[in-house]
Amino acid sequence: MGNMIAMWSAFVDWFMGLGAEYGVNPFIFGGIYIGAIPFFSLSIGWLIRNYRRGTSIAFPVLTALFFFISAYLYLIIAGRNVPWLVYAAVVFMIVYGAYSTIKKVRKRIHEPENAERTA
Repeated sequence: MGNMIAMWSAFVDWFMGLGAEYGVNPFIFGGIYIGAIPFFSLSIGWLIRNYRRGTSIAFPVLTALFFFISAYLYLIIAGRNVPWLVYAAVVFMIVYGAYSTIKKVRKRIHEPENAERTA
């Protein structure tokens, strides 16, 4: 029982320390962090389904990444001393989103030509 109390105390210290470390409201950060978990899980399920069906996984990957870092996006907007990995993840999302969009547009541009040739 003493071990559980020590773990709980350590968690509360960490959680409440978010305000001091990053300059944000720990309850807002925690709410976003916990609230994003079901949406992240659904995005992963969507990603797996699309992968198995052979359809595009671009949007499910982007939504999973968004929900994975959503609390940290709050840190970027409202906080300070944000870890560099948060910025790296945001840059990755932007690059991946741009790449997948360009790829999809190029594919759609060439689809009418291919449809006319096969018709």
